[in-house]
Amino acid sequence: MIRLTTLNGRQVVVNALLVERIEAVPDTVITLTTGSSYVVQESVDEVIARAVDYLRELRGDDDGNPALAGQWGRVDG
Repeated sequence: MIRLTTLNGRQVVVNALLVERIEAVPDTVITLTTGSSYVVQESVDEVIARAVDYLRELRGDDDGNPALAGQWGRVDG
């Protein structure tokens, strides 16, 4: 799960396994496979980084997994 902030400052927790797409239009919009969408303050790159970190935690990849990073478009920073 990843914690994000909506435009009105409300904290939401999103299941990163359900993310279908992330768009910058110009605000960051996250669409889940369930059809739900969230507009958040975090940038697309930050959402991707949090999702990758969460997935690494699930896999137990402390040293980072290049295959996983490539799959999720890891953004360092």
